[in-house]
Amino acid sequence: MKTHRLFALAGLFALCAAGAAEAHYPICECRMAEGDTVQCTGGFSDGSKAPGVVLDVIAYDEQVLVKGKLGPDSTLSFQRPAQDFYVLFDAGPGHTVEIEHTAIK
Repeated sequence: MKTHRLFALAGLFALCAAGAAEAHYPICECRMAEGDTVQCTGGFSDGSKAPGVVLDVIAYDEQVLVKGKLGPDSTLSFQRPAQDFYVLFDAGPGHTVEIEHTAIK
């Protein structure tokens, strides 16, 4: 009987730990760099980086202006488009961030 309780407690602990591991959320920040260059940096609230995560620049008519992925340093730079746009950081379902062009200074 003690063995069954031990396994049950171990299973409960594993489920709680798995839930806590998924409790991070995506973070993306874009700012103006030199000239008309925008630099975006992405990651997660637990401090982990996001190399390879999709970061697209999209016009309001849904045309993809820049199709990109974050580099090894979790950044992507691009020329600021002339038209209105937003940046979409997409690390999967429930892990997206949208940044409006007006928020990029």
